[in-house]
Amino acid sequence: MSTNSYAATAPTLKDAKNYILGLQHLIAMFGATVLVPILTGFNPSVALFTAGFGTLIFHLCTDFKVPVFLGSSFAFIPLIIQVRELYSGDLAYAQGGIVIAGFIYVLLSFFVKAVGVDKIKKVLPPHVVGPMIIVIGLNLVPVALDMSGANYTLAFVTLGTALVINFFGKGFIKQLSILIGVTIGYVLAYALGVLDVSGIQSAALFNMPAFTFPKFSLEAILIIAPVVLAVFMEHVGDITTNGAVVGKNFIEEPGLNRTLLGDGLATLFAGLLGGPANTTYGENTGVLAITKNYNPAILRIAAVFAIVLSLVGKLGAVLSSIPVAIMGGISLMLFSMIAFIGVKNIKDNNVKFNVKNIIIMATILIVGLAPSYVPSLSLSIMVPGTSVPLAGLSLAALLGVILNAVLSVVMKEA
Repeated sequence: MSTNSYAATAPTLKDAKNYILGLQHLIAMFGATVLVPILTGFNPSVALFTAGFGTLIFHLCTDFKVPVFLGSSFAFIPLIIQVRELYSGDLAYAQGGIVIAGFIYVLLSFFVKAVGVDKIKKVLPPHVVGPMIIVIGLNLVPVALDMSGANYTLAFVTLGTALVINFFGKGFIKQLSILIGVTIGYVLAYALGVLDVSGIQSAALFNMPAFTFPKFSLEAILIIAPVVLAVFMEHVGDITTNGAVVGKNFIEEPGLNRTLLGDGLATLFAGLLGGPANTTYGENTGVLAITKNYNPAILRIAAVFAIVLSLVGKLGAVLSSIPVAIMGGISLMLFSMIAFIGVKNIKDNNVKFNVKNIIIMATILIVGLAPSYVPSLSLSIMVPGTSVPLAGLSLAALLGVILNAVLSVVMKEA
């Protein structure tokens, strides 16, 4: 199998390399996926279970063509906490809101199907999409730096190992740069005496995730569901980024309507069982860019691993014991790669640096990156009973689309 295989067929047992690459994808998504339930109160094992099944649902909806992993969404965190406090810690009502949000995503997929891909592509030209991808990567870099700050030695040894292997390694070893980097960092953490293995010793060998069922209230739904308006643009950016890495136009084939349907059904499924909302993961897109192996089957292997991990306590405890600084070091590599992909997208599409395009690209970059420096720069859409915050990528993408439409008309007339 070539390193850039794009076959949709399931791997056979003889494809041992694919299982190792699947493990690498699992490590890339693990930290963020379990962090969301830790912050909101959801069960981490349920989050892993629903992320794994959600990824398989997504692949089924997209005809097994898109190499994506779906993990816990950060966009829902403040809303889940708000509902949790409103209902005295009962997260079941937040689940109900997540279910409805997933259902709205499904309805959006039908709307996009009716409107047509051509109209979607017209409002998302390269000089809008490229800066959106850059914003996705650069907004994640500070998160990786914060994680690295827990132990800079571990972070930079991990990062340095992965970079050396990525630049000088050959063949399959080069594809394993992330896994080897994390392993070296883990061994170093043990040698330095900063590795906490108490959780591994106390963890049960097998455990069934603590599934819970949703409750529905209009107030909780009005708080959570409208966030779909904001994360829709993030979804478009993530799918476009993934396609730019692979060299495929996933907005067109299998279609944005199919990716939205997969995301919506995965989120709906998570809400029904007690997991946080799902979303496409930039961490795994970064892994694709580094390994140059785009086989979607590898992401499905990672999904099965996540499901197994939710059932085997010892395995989950091993991954949980990876120091946050190690994940920070690797994340610096992954997130920087995403930003680079945005620059490459602009270059490869021969975007003209005329006045119109420069204004649009500068607006997207400034507004999209501003929350890291000016947190108060945001916009809210009022809906009955609540408001939906727009900031960062969501606000930048919206302004970019509007500016492109307005300036295309004004400057043509001028």
